[in-house]
Amino acid sequence: LGRLQAPTLLVQAPLARDAAIAHVVYSPEVKHPVEVDSAHAEHLVAWLSKRLGASLKAPDFAAQGFDLLGGRLLPGRDGPVAQFMYQDGGGRRITLYVRRGQASERDTAFRHASENGVEVFYWVDGAFGYALSGQIGKTDMGRLADAAYKQLASR
Repeated sequence: LGRLQAPTLLVQAPLARDAAIAHVVYSPEVKHPVEVDSAHAEHLVAWLSKRLGASLKAPDFAAQGFDLLGGRLLPGRDGPVAQFMYQDGGGRRITLYVRRGQASERDTAFRHASENGVEVFYWVDGAFGYALSGQIGKTDMGRLADAAYKQLASR
């Protein structure tokens, strides 16, 4: 994969840009794609929740053909970020980037950005900013993002 270059849209959307970069860096990894694997999913979610200071959950994409591989802790602009990684039977990977929301992010609209074949759907909901990234078609990514949004929406 080449170096990710941010077009104007991603420059104006740091959440999407940061998520796309994290996806490009970690999704190709063969031996170490995640820090904690799915065999320890409960521990992973608890650990990342503690580090972000709020209760997280990893969406279930089994109905869309993607299984949780695991996740990792990442540094963010304003603190820790969680990344969950999923893979389908064909080896395609998607990542969900989760950070604590920022007061300046009042626009909660579901948005889309694309750069160098990486599709990113992102939104802010309550205390969190979410971005789902993948190098698969926009339509498929949209379905996955919709499933994530429905599972993660604040109640």
